[in-house]
Amino acid sequence: MDAELFPRSRTEIAPGAVHVPDWLDMERQRRLLAACRDWARPPAGLRTVRTPGGGTMTARQVCLGHHWYPYGYAPTVVDGDGAPVKPFPAWLDTLARRAVADAAGTAPVKGPGPATAPGAAADPTPDPRVPANLHDLAPYDIALINFYDGDARMGMHRDSDEKSDAPVVSLSLGDTCVFRFGNPRSRARPYTDVELRSGDLFVFGGPSRQAYHGVPRVYAGTAPPALGLAGRLNITLRVSGFGGG
Repeated sequence: MDAELFPRSRTEIAPGAVHVPDWLDMERQRRLLAACRDWARPPAGLRTVRTPGGGTMTARQVCLGHHWYPYGYAPTVVDGDGAPVKPFPAWLDTLARRAVADAAGTAPVKGPGPATAPGAAADPTPDPRVPANLHDLAPYDIALINFYDGDARMGMHRDSDEKSDAPVVSLSLGDTCVFRFGNPRSRARPYTDVELRSGDLFVFGGPSRQAYHGVPRVYAGTAPPALGLAGRLNITLRVSGFGGG
């Protein structure tokens, strides 16, 4: 909505878990969507994820940097066409660091900034708006991109297959969803339901890095018409901690 009775603002949902509404403006959303469409093409493109028990996830997925499958990582699409995973571009690492800084409230200017715009050349110099301790963080090197149609859901789970405790960065494009953010102990309550809209940022790290979370509902047809997307894309950026590149 362009105008709301209660405008949305940056909110700490739990210790280390922060929602930043409207972090990506429409132009950056379009650029990120165009990149996602390129990544979704085969080889190593969008696939249906099958669980060891024989079930399937209703959200379809494509990976960058390292290929995730239940429950681990591989250099190739071991549960799909077997192709090498697509590379993780440097500008996504810059985008992730900027997101962490903004979520933490340590950057003076909201938004990803020109050097982190999808499709732009990586800036070889450190971004002065990003705190020095984030420059020392190991590079973000994993992207999991999930596509939800109106019937797709994601059960409560933890992002626990990485060896790093760096914050997870989550970006939303398209349809609005209910994002259920829980606790590190179990899938049960307490949890908080957060409405994530196109362009929103959600970052979780520190004591919330291993919190259970999921998507119980997607509101079909709520994507901004100017974006040109039917459905929801969720881009999560992570540090693997695997070492050795």
